[in-house]
Amino acid sequence: MTRRPTAIMAPRAHRPRISEALLLCGLILSLSCSTVPITGRQQLNLIPSSTIHAMSFDQYDQFLQEHRLSRDRQQVRMVERVGRNIQRAVETFFAEKGQEAQLRGYEWEFHLVEDEAVNAWCMPGGKVVVYTGILPITRDEAGLAVVMGHEIAHAVAEHGAERMSQGLLTQLGGMALEKALESKPAETRSLFLAAYGIGSQVGVLLPYSRLHESEADRLGLIFMALAGYDPHEAPVFWERMSASKGGAAPPEFLSTHPSDQSRIRQLRERIPEAMEYYRP
Repeated sequence: MTRRPTAIMAPRAHRPRISEALLLCGLILSLSCSTVPITGRQQLNLIPSSTIHAMSFDQYDQFLQEHRLSRDRQQVRMVERVGRNIQRAVETFFAEKGQEAQLRGYEWEFHLVEDEAVNAWCMPGGKVVVYTGILPITRDEAGLAVVMGHEIAHAVAEHGAERMSQGLLTQLGGMALEKALESKPAETRSLFLAAYGIGSQVGVLLPYSRLHESEADRLGLIFMALAGYDPHEAPVFWERMSASKGGAAPPEFLSTHPSDQSRIRQLRERIPEAMEYYRP
């Protein structure tokens, strides 16, 4: 009588566990999806807004304590003015869509810091920083609206939360954030810093994916248009940004936001859509 080989068969006791693990992962993915506004893309999001906002606000306060705020009243007022205009545009957009809940817990702040770096960023909950080094390239309010609209779009589209969710799933087995903070605080903090691009210095952003950049470009155009700024200024700004490197190492903003002719072309292609929202 021929014996059936058994060496290559997994023990029966393990099979249900593997199936359960796969089922659990599928359940996590199916129950933890959100939708990016305007684009409609489904994204993984395991992060409660209240928790991520609390972490963001702590990091933001730390940054402000360690950096010198600008004393140029005119420039400070301009950053605040443009920021508030875009804030109202974002709130108007979500209100018209009946999605005000997506902005629940936002505590908007706009600060200009004295730093020669060509940079700007927005953390979850509407915490925005603009560096004085980028102002010679933005030149005016419209140019600044391009930058702030783009960065705020990253936050509103929850790109950082999506990246952190991917990290929770792949590195911590889909563990809930609150549990991860309790049982693996160091690993969770590292995930947060990586997801929001915060390296050795708070506010130094790591590159977003091409998909996230494309979404932020599209949403940013619409938000600046709703705020009363002409979307035609966006490709003009990026042309100035691209030219600013002058053959040297790219500025910080370019290292995280690839600016090339294809991007400028895509911005021009999206202007007709943004003009539908333009309210001068």
